[in-house]
Amino acid sequence: MAKKKTQQADNLQEIESALTRTEQFIEDNQKTITYIVLGILAVVVIYLGVRKFYVEPRQEEAQSQMFMAENYFEQDSFNLAVNGDGNYLGFLDIIDTYGMTKSANLAKYYTGIAYLHMGQYEDAIEYLSDFKTHDILLEPVKEGALGDAYLELGNQDKALAQYKKAYTLNNNAFTSPIYMQKAATLMESMDDLENALALYKRIKTEYPESTEARNVDKFIARVETELGY
Repeated sequence: MAKKKTQQADNLQEIESALTRTEQFIEDNQKTITYIVLGILAVVVIYLGVRKFYVEPRQEEAQSQMFMAENYFEQDSFNLAVNGDGNYLGFLDIIDTYGMTKSANLAKYYTGIAYLHMGQYEDAIEYLSDFKTHDILLEPVKEGALGDAYLELGNQDKALAQYKKAYTLNNNAFTSPIYMQKAATLMESMDDLENALALYKRIKTEYPESTEARNVDKFIARVETELGY
């Protein structure tokens, strides 16, 4: 019991000693600590100020300015959507003018998809790669579109990697079967028949209500025939 009391006393003494050293350190470095705290507060205030009085108003302006470019995009007028029509800004103008905003980031996605449709695949890769999102549907579409661009450039391995990334990201019944189908079809063309077959069967079992599942039986039968099943 006496030993236990001695240990407790030692522990209390160590705590008191540590507190004393801490107090002494704060006292000795009070000015420095004050400057550091004030510096952190200044950074926070500046960040909030920039966000409130610069970024948010710019975002609202960018969103209104991008309306016509989005309209052209929906009409498949991709050149006008990207470059503007002389009266209204195109997506490239939005990116250049409103670079810190969410709209400028989204404009990179639109620009990449537009370039993909226009056959400018390297430009499509550049802008799609710069687009950042964690949206449950938009993120896999971005990765899948990169796969389409790489495939058009003849890079099958890179295209397949992108399709795999697209269908494993945010598993959902809307995008996953689309990119599983693309990956399986590409695997077939690369003579990777076993993996293609496995992927077709996954579409059938995991996404039976999808558009891709409606015709998947014929793809399964075709690959099984090639494999001699």
